[in-house]
Amino acid sequence: MNLKFCILFSFFVRNVIARGGYRSTSLSSAAVNKFTLLRKKNLGFENESYAGSGRHLIEENQSHHPRTDIARGYMTNSELERAVKEFGRRCSHISRIYSIGESVRGFPLWVIEISDKPGQEEPEPAFKFIGNVHGDEPVGRELLLLLANWICDNYKRDPLVDLIVDKVHLHILPSMNPDGFSFRRRGNANKVDLNRDFPDQGALVANYPWDASLDKRKNYYACPDDGTFRFLASIYSKSHYNMSLSKEFEGGITNGAAWYPVYGGMQDWNYIYGGCFELTLEISDNKWPNAKELPTIWEYNKMSMLNLVASLVKTGVHGRVFSSDSGRPLPGLITIKGINYTVKTSGTLADYHRLLVPGERYEVMATVPGYKSKATHIWLEKEEATNVDFILDPEVSSDGTLLRSICDCGRKSRLLSIGYFWGTHFEVYLVLIVVLAFLCFLLTRRIKSNLLKQRSPPKRSVLTV
Repeated sequence: MNLKFCILFSFFVRNVIARGGYRSTSLSSAAVNKFTLLRKKNLGFENESYAGSGRHLIEENQSHHPRTDIARGYMTNSELERAVKEFGRRCSHISRIYSIGESVRGFPLWVIEISDKPGQEEPEPAFKFIGNVHGDEPVGRELLLLLANWICDNYKRDPLVDLIVDKVHLHILPSMNPDGFSFRRRGNANKVDLNRDFPDQGALVANYPWDASLDKRKNYYACPDDGTFRFLASIYSKSHYNMSLSKEFEGGITNGAAWYPVYGGMQDWNYIYGGCFELTLEISDNKWPNAKELPTIWEYNKMSMLNLVASLVKTGVHGRVFSSDSGRPLPGLITIKGINYTVKTSGTLADYHRLLVPGERYEVMATVPGYKSKATHIWLEKEEATNVDFILDPEVSSDGTLLRSICDCGRKSRLLSIGYFWGTHFEVYLVLIVVLAFLCFLLTRRIKSNLLKQRSPPKRSVLTV
C-alpha cells in the first residue's frame, strides 16, 4: 500500500509484501481497544455497537465478485463517504470537507483539509496524503481516516499535533480510486492504472525519485534533491516500528530506479511539473490483510506519518518575497546554489517553503523579473527551520526609469497593487472622495440654476438632479 506526499507533499499509501526486519507483532489489549474506539469514530459508530465485522468491501448493490472473508472489515465507498462527512461534523473547528471531482462511475473524491484556519490562504506549507491509488490496496483509506480522527482527538493535547494543525495545511484524500476499490482490482473503471505502470512487486520501504532512469536500466538515478529525499524517507523509516531494520534495503529506504525503473509514474511527474516532493511508502504485508491486522499496521505507521508531516515545518528554509518600493508580495523563484531545482513562491502571498538536508550551509537566492535578485547564506540547524524573507529593489534603467516586472502588466498584479494602495491609506482617500463628490454636486446645481434663469418665461418645469 502506498501514500504520496508533497510540499504540497503527497504521501501515497500502497500495500505490498513486507520484508522488513523482525520484531514482535503483538499489541496490548489497551492499544487494540484504542484502535477500536478510533475506528468507530470513523464511521460514526462511537455510541453504537460496532458493525465492522459484518461489513464487506463490495457495495450492497454490486455483485461483481463474491463476498469473501478477505473483504470483511473494510469500509465500503458509501461508508467511506459517511466517515468523511462525520469527521467534518465532529471536527469542524479544525477542518473542512471538499471534493476534487468524481470518479469515472460518479463517486465523489472527498478530501479532508485539517488546519487551524481551514480554507484560508496563509503563508504556510501544505501536505497531502493520498490513499487507495490502486483499487485493490485498501489499507491506505483506513489508515488515513484513522489519522484524521487521531489528530482531531489530540489537538491541544499533543504538541506534535498542535504543530501540524497550527503550522501546516494538511489535505487527506483517502481514496483516489473508489471505482477500482469497488471492483476489487488495480485500475479504475476504465482499467487504467492511476499510477501508470507501477509494478506489483513490493517491500517494506520508503521509495524516492527518480523512479525512471535514462538508460532504462536498474541503476541508482539521483534527482537534484537526492539528499533531501533520502532525509525525508529516513524520517519515515526510522519512525516506523521495523522498516529501518530491513535486510533488503539499507535503512529501509531506496531510490526508485535502483529498485526497478518505472516510467510515467506519479512520483517523478509531481517533482518535475507539480513542485511536489513525493515519496511512495510501501507499508503493509499484503494487498488485503485481514482487518484484524489493521490495529498493528496503524500502530506501526502512526508516528511515521505524523513525523513526516511535522518535518515540513521543523526543518528547511521558509519565508516570503516583498518589493522594497511598495511593500507588496512579489511572486518569484527560489533557488539553492548547487541544486538544479527551482521552487516557486505562492502567487498571492509570495511565501515559499524549501526543504533541505539539515546540518549544512546553503546559499539561497530570490529572483523576480524586473527586480534585482538577492542571495544570502544560511546554516540550517538540525530540528530547527530557518526563516528568510527577501526584500527586492526594482531594477532601474540608465535614464532612471524603473524596469517593472512583466507580471506588473497583468490584471492580477494591478489588482494587488490597487489593494495595497487602498489598504494603507483607505480612510484618507475615502474622506477626499466624499468632499470632492459634494463639491461636484454643488457646482452642478449652480450651473443648472443659472441656465434656467436665462430662459424666457418658463413653463412649469421639473429639474432632476
